[in-house]
Amino acid sequence: MVSKVKAELVENRIVVWDIQASREIFKDSFYGKPLGIPKPKGADFDAPLILDLIEGYYLTKEGRIAIYDAKSGEKAKDKEMEKKCRSEYVDFDEKYLVYRELRRAGYVVTPGIKFGCDFAVYEHGPGIDHAPYLVQVLLPDQSLTATAIVLAGRLATTVKKQFVIAVPNVDAKKVDFLSFDWWRA
Repeated sequence: MVSKVKAELVENRIVVWDIQASREIFKDSFYGKPLGIPKPKGADFDAPLILDLIEGYYLTKEGRIAIYDAKSGEKAKDKEMEKKCRSEYVDFDEKYLVYRELRRAGYVVTPGIKFGCDFAVYEHGPGIDHAPYLVQVLLPDQSLTATAIVLAGRLATTVKKQFVIAVPNVDAKKVDFLSFDWWRA
């Protein structure tokens, strides 16, 4: 049996200090970012790997890493990690479901904050291709105005990406994806 990689919860990030393990996790499917390297060119780096909470939580659930509290040194319990994630993310359960579905479908998923959305989604990975999709999570009971659709569409077309709305159903453990195509006459 392969042992899980040890990672530490530091504030609202998860750090993999072991450099070789950091390289393997990053190389596997572009999880996290090497500390101090904003645009890594491959997995040949000598820095710890920084994961955001949703990535770390996913890797924990997939059995890839074990998270320990940096202060106490004790292994973080699943319930503690869920509580931490819920305190840091609005609608964490729904966003995690979307993240998990995209990852399991083979996409590379990164935070979409610089595009004003929840996720930027790559087919191959940062540095290999540009993220063709911007994904916004919308809960089933939330409304979406025509203005919001136009704003999202204008942003997406400006950066040459497709705007996708993900509507998660946590109870059914399923996500519906709606995409918009913009046409010029």
